[in-house]
Amino acid sequence: MNWLTRVRNSLPFGNKRETPDNLWVKCKSCQEMVFAKEFEDNQQVCPRCDHHERIGADERLRQLLDMGYEVLAQPKVEEDPLKFKDTKKYTDRLKEARAKNPYADAFTVGSGEIEGHPAVVGVQDFGFMGGSMGMAVGTAFCQGAERALKRHCAYIVVTAAGGARMQEGILSLMQMPKATVMTRRLREAGLPYIVLLTDPTTGGVTASYAMLGDIHIAEPGALIGFAGQRVIQDTIREKLPEGFQRAEYLHKHGMVDMVVHRHALRETLAGLLGYLAPAKAAA
Repeated sequence: MNWLTRVRNSLPFGNKRETPDNLWVKCKSCQEMVFAKEFEDNQQVCPRCDHHERIGADERLRQLLDMGYEVLAQPKVEEDPLKFKDTKKYTDRLKEARAKNPYADAFTVGSGEIEGHPAVVGVQDFGFMGGSMGMAVGTAFCQGAERALKRHCAYIVVTAAGGARMQEGILSLMQMPKATVMTRRLREAGLPYIVLLTDPTTGGVTASYAMLGDIHIAEPGALIGFAGQRVIQDTIREKLPEGFQRAEYLHKHGMVDMVVHRHALRETLAGLLGYLAPAKAAA
């Protein structure tokens, strides 16, 4: 042992403390490092550039609903009707997704109140296989609509999806008309159906229940569209305008009713429910 090692070991400072690797979050937009606690307290919105990060179903329900809400059990469906396999078995992909997420599929329904106004809130989680729409998502969407009909209250759906789930083929596409029928039943019952479009909302979800709401709200900067920008650009052979398919562009062109910051969503929804559904829910 040389003299430098002996001196270093004899110093009273002890070993260097290890810093946890979850203290900081890197913003995906501005690339700035943000203290994780500050990021969480700001509802997963970057305090530097105001970028709205994608959030899971539990966090979304906590942000929107009053305390004491109920999370509906997710429906049971046949999980691999086509025995699909690409580079992996579909069943293996489901197992991997469920190991990383708290719920069995991409759509979760909460039943409760928003600032005292009865509401059922369905949340699509992009973290579960890109929020893709399969039979479980379609069935859960309809289950949420049924609960809203039973309670005679508004149905609010938070969308985030890459489209239909290819591993379920035509069966995933059949969820589009199934969900559309439920939105019609809500309208016939005189119940508000409000859609909150978050990043990203694309494909078959956009082509069905995401664009059938009585009111469409979008989070700032959310990507909203059907086909991808490159596909559209290659088809029409023209350069697309700046901000195309973003929430602000769609609002400017009448596809979205309002763009609302995450901090104001709960207050905005409560105000809308006060106007659209003033009557108390049935017991």
